[in-house]
Amino acid sequence: MDWRPDRSAKKAIYKQLAEYMEQGIADGTFPPDKPLPSERYLAKELNVNRSTVVAAYDELEANGLIQRNRGSGTTISKDIWGIAKKRIPSWNRYIEAGSFLPNLPVTQRIRKEAVEHHLINLASGELSEDLFPLKSLREITSTRSFIGSLGYDHPQGSAILRNTLTKHVKQYRGIETTPSSILITSGAQQALHLVVQCLLKPGDAVAIENPSYNYSLPIFQSAGIKVYDLPVHQEGIHPEELLSLYKKHRIRMIFLNPSYQNPTGYLMNAQQREAILELSSEYGIPVVEDDPYSLTSFNGEKIPTLKSMDVHGNVLYISSLSKIVASGLRIGWIIGPTSVIERLADAKQQIDFGHSSFTQWIANDFMESENFQFHMKRLVKELEKRKNQIVASLNAYLKDEIEFTVPNGGIHLWVHIKKEHNESQLLEESMKRGVIYVPGSTMSSKQGFVRFTFAREDEPSIDEGIKRFAEALHSL
Repeated sequence: MDWRPDRSAKKAIYKQLAEYMEQGIADGTFPPDKPLPSERYLAKELNVNRSTVVAAYDELEANGLIQRNRGSGTTISKDIWGIAKKRIPSWNRYIEAGSFLPNLPVTQRIRKEAVEHHLINLASGELSEDLFPLKSLREITSTRSFIGSLGYDHPQGSAILRNTLTKHVKQYRGIETTPSSILITSGAQQALHLVVQCLLKPGDAVAIENPSYNYSLPIFQSAGIKVYDLPVHQEGIHPEELLSLYKKHRIRMIFLNPSYQNPTGYLMNAQQREAILELSSEYGIPVVEDDPYSLTSFNGEKIPTLKSMDVHGNVLYISSLSKIVASGLRIGWIIGPTSVIERLADAKQQIDFGHSSFTQWIANDFMESENFQFHMKRLVKELEKRKNQIVASLNAYLKDEIEFTVPNGGIHLWVHIKKEHNESQLLEESMKRGVIYVPGSTMSSKQGFVRFTFAREDEPSIDEGIKRFAEALHSL
């Protein structure tokens, strides 16, 4: 047997073997009238574990290419060379060949474990259901008549909702805009995807914060974008570091989350914001401002968004109702120059023919009602209580073993664990004890951090979750 696996390749050896044998079955290297090599023989011949060969044969069997016969060995399936010449596609090959990359395995694992095993969830970046304005939303759907069409809506979204949003962002976020400069999206995530796919091209360089939520997203890599890190400091990113990065790599776009940043909870100060906008204007670099949390200030401070300070039209502003009303509504928006919004709207039409008119109606009625203000006051109060609880629990159970900065808004806490530890082992041990969180490596190049989210659980559960995490850390 002349073939050998490439041990330096990223692809698993069992997959290499399965693909080699599939090709050999197709081209006649392995004749249909003779048994295939035994697992034991292949393992010895290729100098691999027998389990590797078993995994390769499992994949071939799952794809309908071989059949295992007790006593007579493994043979090529007769079905694929029968009269109908039917074959099952090698779906794994298609999955791996796709240009749209999957989430990080640890991210997939966290989401799956949190749902399937009902762990104390300090990982999910969403509100708990008791923080949703359920009573108000049910009142809208049960007592008010639906306004609007059930057909396809305007490419940019409901004109009524966009008009409401112009008033909302002026009152709460200090942004002057018009309905024609707004695109309704399926949450902020879709807005971010549209920007990357429509306004950048493979090989373009962008700057993202480190740590940041964007650090965990494969969309930049899927689009062939070169990503460069901007260190996040307590007062925000440093303009001189951005300028240095721009001059070195010719940055085409900057992605920022300046208000109660995910995951650090830091708030960029006014001086840093002004300096960033000056650089953007001087060098013509667009800034994408992601703003899920500016309305969650615990001390009632009104946060000036970058967009509200933008006099030249350099900022694309993204926000949503996911973190302040209900994630399931899937209502987000992006504000920018009309020409950009029309381009993004055209792309959104290609994807989903526009947003649901029904959820847009619900969102519009809720934002127009006085219940929105009542809800926000209650939400901020409850989030502050949960923030106080997680801070108290961390101090009670871990004391001098950790470092963190207490945020004044948002839903995240970025914690540095002082002692060295194995990140994977800590996560596994924590899940065994019934609590889940986000390991720092998924959001940062720095070592030894974890992100706790305090919006998903109530105070007793937060306390119990931190207690279990501390026990897991101590057990290591």
